[in-house]
Amino acid sequence: MEKQPLMHQHGGDLDAIEAKYGIAKNELKDFSGNINPLGFPPTAQKELAKHLEIIATYPDKRYTALRKAIADYTGASMEHIVVGNGSTELIGTFIKTVNAQKSMILGPAYSEYEREVSLTGGSFTYFPLRPEDDFVIDLQGLLQALTPDIGMFVICNPNNPTGSALTCEQLRQILMHCKQIGASVMIDETYIEFADNLDEICAIALVAEFDNLFVIRGTSKFFAAPGLRLGYGVSSNAAFLNRLKTNQDPWSVNSLAAFAGLHMFADHAFHEKTKQLISHERQKALDTMKDWKHIKAYPSCANFILLKLLTNRISAAEIFERLIRKKMLIRDASSFTFLDDRFLRFCILSPEDNAALLEELKKLETI
Repeated sequence: MEKQPLMHQHGGDLDAIEAKYGIAKNELKDFSGNINPLGFPPTAQKELAKHLEIIATYPDKRYTALRKAIADYTGASMEHIVVGNGSTELIGTFIKTVNAQKSMILGPAYSEYEREVSLTGGSFTYFPLRPEDDFVIDLQGLLQALTPDIGMFVICNPNNPTGSALTCEQLRQILMHCKQIGASVMIDETYIEFADNLDEICAIALVAEFDNLFVIRGTSKFFAAPGLRLGYGVSSNAAFLNRLKTNQDPWSVNSLAAFAGLHMFADHAFHEKTKQLISHERQKALDTMKDWKHIKAYPSCANFILLKLLTNRISAAEIFERLIRKKMLIRDASSFTFLDDRFLRFCILSPEDNAALLEELKKLETI
């Protein structure tokens, strides 16, 4: 299915919500932004506060210490790591560098992928994850759809907004097939650190084996640091890495972000606390909703849950309006490709906030 660029809305636009509804953004419970409810790691925050003088210095142009910290955190080889001004910069730079005439995107998906493909003058098609399959991939169907005219395949794993994930074995089969047809593969692992089964779905271990692979992660969600604009990527393709560095602006990552990264990636206590909170609250929410008649909750490996309304008496937009009056902001997911006005998404916040949201959603059972 050929697509033209679409202008999709993003979650977490608190300023727009404040202006439209007259609700101060600090009063909103934001279930739309998918950001870690524990906030920015306290150790990194304290170290940043003590070393603000580094803003007067240029960062290391090679980002040696930062890349070493990322290597220790991910298990990737240091020479395979690049850093950027958020994962969005790396997504754009990779797509521009590959410059495929035709790309395939696993959908539903983050709208930035199609935007960047369109900016290069390329065309794109989507391969759908289907709700009737609980958004589990039809692997054989995908391999058949990945024809030799496809120059790039884009995956978000776990997928946003469905929360479903491909396994390493499935990814290996995709990579082998794409290698045969001469296609590059970009895997966006923005939400993978929230997964209980990270080792089973993480693609970084495949980087050394496949030089047509580029894995991207950011720090906006897991580390609650969207303002730092720190992202990183992993690839074993030396020619590509050199092109990437050539096309990238110098000092793309500022001194504060580079310094913060050293402490964020090393804060194992924060990592574990986050994983335990998200895992427990995600399962509790799924268990709470499993027998609901009017709402279906899909299994998720991420820190959010996609819902489908099983009634025509109310739409996702109407639920959004009801909840915003309660100062709860969820995501109307109808703007995602393949989804309609029956889909909405919420992310995991604190136990108290999650309970309050579920209580409001439960009221829909009587509609």
